[in-house]
Amino acid sequence: MADINAPDQARPVFPFTAIVGQEEMKLALILNVIDPKIGGVMIMGDRGTGKSTTVRALVDLLPEIEVVADDPFNSDPADPELMSQETRERAERGDQLTTTTRKIAMVDLPLGATEDRVCGTIDIEKALTEGVKAFEPGLLAKANRGILYVDEVNLLDDHLVDVLLDSAASGWNTVEREGISISHPARFILVGSGNPEEGELRPQLLDRFGMHAQIGTVKDAELRVKIVEQRASFDESPVGFRNHYQGSQQELTDRIVAARKLLEKVSIDYDFRVKISQICSELDVDGLRGDIVTNRASQALAALEGRMEVTPQDIFRIIPLCLRHRLRKDPLESIDSGDKVREAFKKVFAY
Repeated sequence: MADINAPDQARPVFPFTAIVGQEEMKLALILNVIDPKIGGVMIMGDRGTGKSTTVRALVDLLPEIEVVADDPFNSDPADPELMSQETRERAERGDQLTTTTRKIAMVDLPLGATEDRVCGTIDIEKALTEGVKAFEPGLLAKANRGILYVDEVNLLDDHLVDVLLDSAASGWNTVEREGISISHPARFILVGSGNPEEGELRPQLLDRFGMHAQIGTVKDAELRVKIVEQRASFDESPVGFRNHYQGSQQELTDRIVAARKLLEKVSIDYDFRVKISQICSELDVDGLRGDIVTNRASQALAALEGRMEVTPQDIFRIIPLCLRHRLRKDPLESIDSGDKVREAFKKVFAY
């Protein structure tokens, strides 16, 4: 792990392992780093519950990946699907690709961002005068193979939501300007946070998030005092506070790196797969995304705990995160959607 007090860390970030409570949200974020194919996290909760703090704290724990040097798209030297067009052409010609390692990027998408800033722009003047495709990469290029974080995602403009949906679904971003078309890979983990009081999210965007963490304000008085004290200590001496947690941060980073390596060896029993699909069917979940994400997330949790077999306990811990936002809303229903998922699990697994 990079030195947490390195000079490039312009703004000190609150350490992830120092965050008290909110276990559901922390688990969802860690599992997505272990297996990006889970499809991201939507975090909904009251204001002041540490949503943005937790997501930004994740930046310290992100492992390093191998990328092609001097490539603005973080191209993967081993996977043509994750290479920019120029890099893929060089690879096909048999050119030697210079590689380097870089930490997985976390890119913030500001609410006021323009479409050009998100997608990138084509320099039409250069294209016409010099006959070259001059592309200025945007935030989606920077987020390729990384994390794209949208704070207050429910307040994002509809046209930007459509752009994100399109890129998240296809893994590619295409920019069309004046008859010139440029595409590049844009495979990212979409992390969003928001306050339900400020408006609901469009159902088709909500479904794009692999997991949905719901967090509330801590009620325990002693725990609240502990959170306040920690925040005060961090504000007083950010560097000293971060140094105090360096050991636990390193330990968690090592666990994530080990889990990423172990993941492909983790298996889930066929009978468990059938029961997961049975739960999805009983809860009337639309589509098969719920089944796929639950399978992936339970395997990522087993890998995090250093096991090669998924247990019913793993599935019980992650299935509310994977399915609660996929249930059809019934305004007359008093039961929480997470509890409804847990009840269906207990019935099917006889747990």
